[in-house]
Amino acid sequence: MFGLAGLAALPVSADPPPPPTYRQAVESAYQLIQSAAAGDTSAAHQAEAVLRAGTGLTQPEIIDDLQRKPPDFVDAKSRLLALRALLDQPAKSTDPELAQQRLHEVLAMSRYDALRRPPSLLDRFVQWVGDRINQLLRLLFGAGTGPQAPTWIFYVFGAGALIAVAVIVFRSARGRFTEGVIAAQPAGPRAPADYFAEADRLSGRGDRVGAIRALCAGVAATLSGERTWEGSPLTVREIFQKAPEPARLRPLLMPFEAAVYGGQGVDVVAYDQAARVAAPFRQPTGAAA
Repeated sequence: MFGLAGLAALPVSADPPPPPTYRQAVESAYQLIQSAAAGDTSAAHQAEAVLRAGTGLTQPEIIDDLQRKPPDFVDAKSRLLALRALLDQPAKSTDPELAQQRLHEVLAMSRYDALRRPPSLLDRFVQWVGDRINQLLRLLFGAGTGPQAPTWIFYVFGAGALIAVAVIVFRSARGRFTEGVIAAQPAGPRAPADYFAEADRLSGRGDRVGAIRALCAGVAATLSGERTWEGSPLTVREIFQKAPEPARLRPLLMPFEAAVYGGQGVDVVAYDQAARVAAPFRQPTGAAA
C-alpha cells in the first residue's frame, strides 16, 4: 500500500511542448535579438533555433543573418518586423480578377517556361520505350510472378537504342538545332533607360503596379546587364543583392513583391519612395555601381 502511495505521489512526466506556431516563432526570434548586443552569438543561436523550430527553412535570409560572424542583427530585425507585419495583415485582394491577372503575368515570365512546355519528342520517346519494355516483360513473364531475368538487361538494350537514335538525329540535323535556338532569342536587349521611360509613362497613367515593375527592370538591367530582366534565372531580390548597398533598395523591392506576388496595390507614397530609390540607377551602369 505504501509503495503504491509513493508511486502515486511521483510527478507525472509531462509531454514535450508542441513546436511554436509560425507567428510565435517569428515573434520569439525577434524578442531574443531585439536588445541583443552587437556580436552576441548566443542570442543569435537561440533566435535561429526558435525560428527553425517554427518556420523550418522558409526564411533563409534571416537565418543567414543570424549565422554571420558577427550576426547581422539590424537586417534580421528588419526582416522579422516585415514578416510579422505580413503575418498579422495577410495579403488580401479587393479585386480577385486583377490578382489573377497579376499571377498570370508572373507565370508568363521566361523563367517559368518549363511549367507550360509540353513534353519534348525525346521525353515522349523515352516514355514510349519504357512502356514497350514493361509490356514485353509482362508478356514474357506474366503480371504476377515477375521476371526471372534482371530487368536492367532490358533497359540496357533500351538505352542503347536511344543512344543510336540520338546519334542519327544529331548527325542529320547538322547544327540546325543551334540555329533554331539562336533565332528564337529576342531581336535585341532593352536598355535600362527604356524601362525607366516606361515607368514614367505608366506612372503618368496611374498604373503604379506596372510602373514599379518597370523600375525594378531598369535597376536590374543597370546592375546585371540589359538581358537580365528577360533571361536571368535569378529573382529580383537576388539581382538586387549585387548592388553596393542592397538594403537601400528595400523601398523598391518590398512594394514590388507585395504587388506582384501578393496582388496588392501600390499607393502614391510607396511609389514615390521607390522612384527616389531607383533614381540613381538611371545613370549609366558604371556611375550607378
